[in-house]
Amino acid sequence: MRRHWSLFVTASRYALIGHARNRFAMLLVVVYIPVWIALAYVTIPDRPAPFRLRATGEVLTPPGNHLTQITGALNAVTLIAGFMMFAATFTGGAFDRRLAMAGYPRHHLVLAKLSALTLVCAAVAVYATAAAGFAWSPRQPLMLAAALFCAALTYGALGVVFGSVLRREVEGMFAVLMISIIDVALQNPLSSSGSDSAVVRFLPSYGAVQASMSAAFSTAPVAKGLAIQLLWLLGAALAAFMVFRRRTRDALPPERKRRTPDRSGRGADEDGGAEANTGTGAHADAEAPARTPEPGAVTPGVRPN
Repeated sequence: MRRHWSLFVTASRYALIGHARNRFAMLLVVVYIPVWIALAYVTIPDRPAPFRLRATGEVLTPPGNHLTQITGALNAVTLIAGFMMFAATFTGGAFDRRLAMAGYPRHHLVLAKLSALTLVCAAVAVYATAAAGFAWSPRQPLMLAAALFCAALTYGALGVVFGSVLRREVEGMFAVLMISIIDVALQNPLSSSGSDSAVVRFLPSYGAVQASMSAAFSTAPVAKGLAIQLLWLLGAALAAFMVFRRRTRDALPPERKRRTPDRSGRGADEDGGAEANTGTGAHADAEAPARTPEPGAVTPGVRPN
């Protein structure tokens, strides 16, 4: 048990160090979130923006700038979490493969990445909730932070997927950026007339949007929205685990390398490998007696007299 805990702590430390070295992501967290939320509050009119919340069926009429702040916070946390996990997975892929091939348990590596992702998303969600509630108080601030946290976790898992399957860094950055923008923009009542369409229910952050809107502007329960977001989170986490496992798979053959002596005293695979039993391969070539060339035969590389 102590050994497993030591392996997990070591992997978690390296994961957190990798995030801390991403100074651009740290700058986004510290500067981008409050600036984006403050600009939304200052530039968007405070006229009421009525819309129907699908999760509860009630019609909410929050001020337009408050509504944009919530969607801006969602967009910010999903972008930052997706960027950070993509960068960590993309740049640390070779290191993870070396650890796995050296015998480091992959489950410890995955759990370490999930722990680091959880800590990062929790910090980002709390920070975004505090920034959004600086000028006004959400009705349910804890539930708002929970909704932002679940949305960030979902995009963090998607960032792991993109970091494992995409070959170029610009491809992953573009994928995270476009998915987050399209996802949140289609659900913003101020910018899209399709925000009440049934199509938006299949977007990655639909549950988080419903939960955050309900938590910010009403006292209705947000359990339904969070449950929907948890389904997306579980699916993204499962996909991240599968692609990470595939990427860090051991490139060496399984235990077939161990040889046991056969009746002739030569090494043979435990499963009766064809190479050892039939005498083919490099060992057979080395043991074969040298042949004397027949008279008149031309040896390659030697000019006949």
